[in-house]
Parts: sequence; C-alpha cells; structure tokens
Amino acid sequence: MKELLHEGKVIVKGFSVADNFLDRLLGYMFRSSPHTPAIIFEPAISIHTFFMQFPLDVVFMDQNFRVLKIYRNLRPWRHTGFFFRSRKTLEIPAGLLPSEIKEGDVLEVRNV
Repeated sequence: MKELLHEGKVIVKGFSVADNFLDRLLGYMFRSSPHTPAIIFEPAISIHTFFMQFPLDVVFMDQNFRVLKIYRNLRPWRHTGFFFRSRKTLEIPAGLLPSEIKEGDVLEVRNV
C-alpha cells in the first residue's frame, strides 16, 4: 500500500493510480461515493467533474510532486484550467485535503 504525505504527515492511505486510458477516463465518475480514498492521474494537465456526484479537492503537481495548483471543493459538472507543467493530478473527496497544503509545497509517496 502507498501513502501520500505532506511534511511527514499522512494525507491519504491506499490511493489508486490512474495511468491507463480506462482508469483515467472513469476516475470517480458515475459513483455515488468514492471507491478509493484518492486517485492520482498520470499524466493530467486538466480534469473535469462531469458525471460526478460529489465535490473534489484537486491538486496539480509536477513530476516531483511539487504542488502547482489547488482547487478546493470543485463541484460536479466543472472543468479546471490547463496546467501544462502538471504531470500528476490528485483527486480526493472535498474537505479531506489538509488546509495547510499550498502551492509550492512538495508531497511525498511512501510504500508501507
């Protein structure tokens, strides 16, 4: 299992990685509740919440997990901007992303 950390504190345990066409296409779409604690999309320069039934916190990151842009409480049927430097994008149910995370911070992945 993998964990995502910020300054040594666990943000998420057991996230999914969407790195193929089908996983990236579906994500959390068509689900009434999350089927996984979080999803990291690789690559992803923008996301949408079409066909979603719950809001998300979204974090765009570069290859080294440096936070480029954060959207908090992105409601269904919305689209983010495009972030061409982004290589990874974290989707997590709204309200679960710690408020102290800000642009420029570096997140860490740890295998447990």
